[in-house]
Amino acid sequence: MGIEAFASEWLHCDRISSYLARMVSHNRTDSLLYANLMSSALNELLETAFAHHGPEGDFSCRVSRAGDADVIELDLPCDAAALSFYSEAARRLSQPDLAETYHAALFSPGRADPHLGLLEVAVDYRARISIQPEQGNRLKLAAEMALEGAAA
Repeated sequence: MGIEAFASEWLHCDRISSYLARMVSHNRTDSLLYANLMSSALNELLETAFAHHGPEGDFSCRVSRAGDADVIELDLPCDAAALSFYSEAARRLSQPDLAETYHAALFSPGRADPHLGLLEVAVDYRARISIQPEQGNRLKLAAEMALEGAAA
């Protein structure tokens, strides 16, 4: 999907996350709980991509499974501003006190922390998030988490 089309409507985040979560949850132990967890985590990642991306190019979302881990990969166009945002996010996500960073951002007065969604996914879903700049002004944002284990 073109990033222009994706970023034209905030509701795309909710609709895509809800649809994909329902599709990949059918064979899970508790499919309703799994779909809810997947939808919430995916929605946070999509909302981040919605707000921070390059001006043009294709956007893709892949959901897969590697052993017990669920993997979400977003591939998006990236300009200098988006690269700066994601570079700072990667720095913050590598902090040893990640839960403390997340809670400080969550309960901070004033404007919402721009990295709050990524911090939430990393802490609440115990996701391992990777942010990789790629050739051609692209960026790959991936989150690996064990949602079914979290649901147990």
